Amino acid sequence: MSASPPSDLSADALRRLARERLAQRLTEDAFAAGAAPRASDYALNGPLPDERTIARARPAAVIAPIVARPEGLSVLLTLRASRLRLHSGQVAFPGGKIDDGETARETALREAREEIGLEERYVEPLGWLDSYLTSTGFRVAPLAALIDPAFTLRVNAHEVAEVFEAPFAFLMDPVNHRLEEREWRGEIRKFYAMPYGERYIWGVTAGILRNLYERLFS
Repeated sequence: MSASPPSDLSADALRRLARERLAQRLTEDAFAAGAAPRASDYALNGPLPDERTIARARPAAVIAPIVARPEGLSVLLTLRASRLRLHSGQVAFPGGKIDDGETARETALREAREEIGLEERYVEPLGWLDSYLTSTGFRVAPLAALIDPAFTLRVNAHEVAEVFEAPFAFLMDPVNHRLEEREWRGEIRKFYAMPYGERYIWGVTAGILRNLYERLFS
């Protein structure tokens, strides 16, 4: 049974949900070549690509930062700089490719620090979502985290054009999860979109938010 979170969901209530419903450790098959991911850009558009394509996907990690503001939980999001080669100008979570010798958690925390200056002392990891296979060749491990609102940011303008927050309750309400479609590489592709005011949240970011909703409330 699906449900929307109450608009006054507290940080403590979110912690309890996360302990019950999110993976506290990254599963062994998160990046396994032979394991088909549960969440992906392909989920709404037919079968997954072949095993070779899945195996070649580059491991990446992002942080899904949920800010514990007294007036209500919110999700911290970035608008990627227009000069970037991939996903330029799109709404995204802080994150990137996992470097050699680095864990997914280390990557997520490092990228948050490098992209927006979010320091680890303000970050309380809550758990892992399902790894997400993108159509651009990445396999992303999303780490949900609770953020102390006392943080300050230092935005890296080379990577991030803007940082903003959207209400957690809005993003977790399935009424706001629109199924849209557009042509890509000669085919019509479906995807989730969660427009919030003038912000168009879609694609991988919306797919990860949808997975967060499904894990916590569905």
